[in-house]
Amino acid sequence: MGKIALVTGAGSGIGRAVSLALESAGYSVILAGRRAAELDRTAALASHGDKTLAVPTDVSKPDSVRLLFARIREAFGRLDVLFNNAGMSGPAVPMEDITYEQWSAVVGVNLTGAFLCAQEAIKLMKSQQPRGGRIINNGSLSAYTPRPNSAPYTATKHAISGLTKSISLDGRKYDIACGQIDIGNAATEMTGRMTAGVPQANGASMVEPRIDLEHVARAVLYMADLPLDANVQFMTVMATKMPFSGRG
Repeated sequence: MGKIALVTGAGSGIGRAVSLALESAGYSVILAGRRAAELDRTAALASHGDKTLAVPTDVSKPDSVRLLFARIREAFGRLDVLFNNAGMSGPAVPMEDITYEQWSAVVGVNLTGAFLCAQEAIKLMKSQQPRGGRIINNGSLSAYTPRPNSAPYTATKHAISGLTKSISLDGRKYDIACGQIDIGNAATEMTGRMTAGVPQANGASMVEPRIDLEHVARAVLYMADLPLDANVQFMTVMATKMPFSGRG
């Protein structure tokens, strides 16, 4: 049996691209996400359908995450890589207009979901033989610099950086490595609005360049394939001409 990887948010965008790249590289891939039909679409695109397992999951719910990892233990008995990718953004409105429910939804998926999946992955990775594994968190350029009207998303992505460092510190005694990929303007449904122009810090609207998902998938695959005595702590993959350095 080859390496086993879990990808959350595997039903679209970055999650789908990374799942297919891992599968093509020989991994067996567990596809997790809230939309069963989209997980099945990802599985149908894989080159070997018998190397994927779709498990509908709401990562913001502890019981759902526990059931996901019970399926992993039952089907594979171990986990080598977790790509904590599931995420969502809130409405682009002034901070004072965000409702508690909107804030909680973003925190629940982006931060609590990443924590819950990492927690269960650590439990499995520290007890399996051979011991250890790798956790890769999907951060964002918003882990460093916000966009206008993005407080919930930006706050969770800053927190992901802290979670990444904590997992790295607490996991290394169990041979668990953890790194973070910070992605800028990957061509997904979520960033489609950038082709028509998005608000900038100076109040203007500007069309922003995007990059093909293949570049992101290759970067995650590189991180995943490293031996456990080597780690990419933070990697930034972004559109060269997007407004990040000097944003605002």
